Amino acid sequence: MRPHNFSAGPSILPQSVMQQMSEALIEFGGSGLSILELSHRGEIIESMMDEAHKLVVELLNLPENYAPIFLSGGATTQFALIPCNLLSKKAAYTNTGTWSTKAIANAKLYGEVEVVASSENEGFIRIPKTYEVPQDADYFYITSNNTIYGTQLHNNPNAGNVPLVIDMSSDIFSRPMNATDYGLIFASAQKNLGPAGTTLVIVNKDLLGKTGREMPPMFNYLPHIKKQSALNTPPVLAIYGCLLTLRWIKEQGLENIEKVNQAKANLLYNEIDENPMFVGKATKEDRSIMNATFLLENPNLDAEFMKMAQDANIIGIKGHRSVGGFRASMYNALPLESVQVLVNVMREFSLKFG
Repeated sequence: MRPHNFSAGPSILPQSVMQQMSEALIEFGGSGLSILELSHRGEIIESMMDEAHKLVVELLNLPENYAPIFLSGGATTQFALIPCNLLSKKAAYTNTGTWSTKAIANAKLYGEVEVVASSENEGFIRIPKTYEVPQDADYFYITSNNTIYGTQLHNNPNAGNVPLVIDMSSDIFSRPMNATDYGLIFASAQKNLGPAGTTLVIVNKDLLGKTGREMPPMFNYLPHIKKQSALNTPPVLAIYGCLLTLRWIKEQGLENIEKVNQAKANLLYNEIDENPMFVGKATKEDRSIMNATFLLENPNLDAEFMKMAQDANIIGIKGHRSVGGFRASMYNALPLESVQVLVNVMREFSLKFG
């Protein structure tokens, strides 16, 4: 029996995706060769890459001036490439956790950065909402979901005429969205999109080429767009995993995925709130649908709870090393039944130790 996988990332993938990826490692596209042996300039890989791009366009209903590209280097690389490509004079940021803190540090290497709001002094347990975005900023950077602290942006801020740049690494394709609300969207793959090894960037091409900055081609979004994510040899297996996951998302439907994700979150948060042995960490109105963070009322019992979870074949619920406690990540491929198993353990724990 497979474990109930609540890991924050790399995380659970649909079984059908892993099965097809394993088959592609042996033979792909009727070629007699592994997907890892095929030229990225050949018709088979080019066709696969083309379908992956087109599915992103279809699922997000992207207009002609928006381009999706698959890049290497993880989301962390985008912390630097975004200001490299977009920051001329000043950028505005909100600081809602570890990843935005790192993004801010990278942006400061390229120009002026104004941090318009931060919840750091409260331990990042909420999303700041009262602030003004300077209208002379080149872009306004936000993080949609904070995996470590269990908070999520549920409504877009009012940025006026300033383009929004959003890190959606942990909640992209978890619900329907209007992609044109943003000037740039990026997401590392290893949560809802596919296996680790690639990052999806979706950018409004009208924003590019305006900084006057000279960049190596690998740092410049425009050559990647022109070469359809194949400026250099792309991570074809990771992108194929994304393609398979995108097919799965299309089959499930984003509306249905959102409904199931909300049901999973409701089930777990209701138990956290009603069970006196547990305490939620994030402010209720800002709780993440993807990552529920919680503590035991009595931390001396942490090891006992972890042991009961392990005995129930549950993995990945230990909180991030920087904050401790517990974290249950409920990405798209995690079934509702797994959340029910965790809730059952929480109830049994309460009966035993409460």
